[in-house]
Amino acid sequence: MGTVRAVAFDCDGVLADAGSSWAVIHSHFGTGDATLLSAFLNKEITDEEFMRDDIRQWKEVQPKIHRDELFKCYSGVQLMEGARDVVSALQERGVHVVIISAGVDLFVSAIASMLNVDDWAANGFSYDSEGYLMDDGVCRVPAWNKGEMVEKLIRINGFDPSEVVSVGDSSMDLSMYVPGSRFIGFNPTREEAHSAFNSAEVPVVPGPDLRDIWSTLFNGEEFPEES
Repeated sequence: MGTVRAVAFDCDGVLADAGSSWAVIHSHFGTGDATLLSAFLNKEITDEEFMRDDIRQWKEVQPKIHRDELFKCYSGVQLMEGARDVVSALQERGVHVVIISAGVDLFVSAIASMLNVDDWAANGFSYDSEGYLMDDGVCRVPAWNKGEMVEKLIRINGFDPSEVVSVGDSSMDLSMYVPGSRFIGFNPTREEAHSAFNSAEVPVVPGPDLRDIWSTLFNGEEFPEES
């Protein structure tokens, strides 16, 4: 097992104790459509179409939605157990830590700031001049092609793929598993995620303590004791 120089984390369900930052907003407005979610998971609709329909549902409940209200939806969300310790320990070891998420940038940016990661990328919204939500989302990280961002990370920083490990909780996160790299499945909650991880023959760490990935990351090492 080679040197680890970079770790790319998914956010929702991995660094943050929230299944989906999109679902948090749906919960706030009392919306959500299981049929559309199923269509998205089956790759029958695009990221842009899925985001547009999410926004449509929210606006049917409340036609004018300000950016500040969306941000407040996340006020009660907590970090995953051990997340701060893991990110800090990785950086002390000289490992480059990034977040690659198809979640909401308002949320992911807050988690990135709390953890002081080296870089992050996520999807989000567009707003008018007064900060009110417009009808289309902004797709920077395709949910089924997050590997684009991992490849960009490798290219920009001059990493070898073997030096990069991605950590995710869903079948979509397997798209971060670019050739030559490594992947750890963490805290999978959906049965399809368990099945996808088994099919891909990647190691799976049940969670909910992120520190439990350490021995898989570093060939059996125990998580370092606090100094």
